[in-house]
Amino acid sequence: MSGAAANSHRALRVLLVEDSPRIADRVRDLVEAEAGAEVVHVSQDEPDAIKAAREYDADVMILDLQLRDGTGFGVLHALGDQRPTTIIMTNYSQPQYRAKAKALGIEFFLDKSQDFERLADILATIDRERSA
Repeated sequence: MSGAAANSHRALRVLLVEDSPRIADRVRDLVEAEAGAEVVHVSQDEPDAIKAAREYDADVMILDLQLRDGTGFGVLHALGDQRPTTIIMTNYSQPQYRAKAKALGIEFFLDKSQDFERLADILATIDRERSA
């Protein structure tokens, strides 16, 4: 990569949709400190997540399924194909939710209790692919 191209590379922009402030803080810390990405907005409910996805130029959306008002699947249905690369990160990792996510073309599905540490690697992979 030339010097000019290397200097033009911006940090991966992440929209975080998570209704638990404690978990949102933990995810933000991981995204920014370990993955070197930028959280551009945190949404706690479906209406704000839909608005934010349309307003912010995010490369990635980290999406919880159960929100204060609405669901992650509601966000996905509202956005259709006009959504950033999506990582579902949820406590609801049962097969029926995984199957629904796969049918919607979701790129990554993580269980918060088991897969949290995979997030930084996934973001790094997305960033590399975006830069290629």
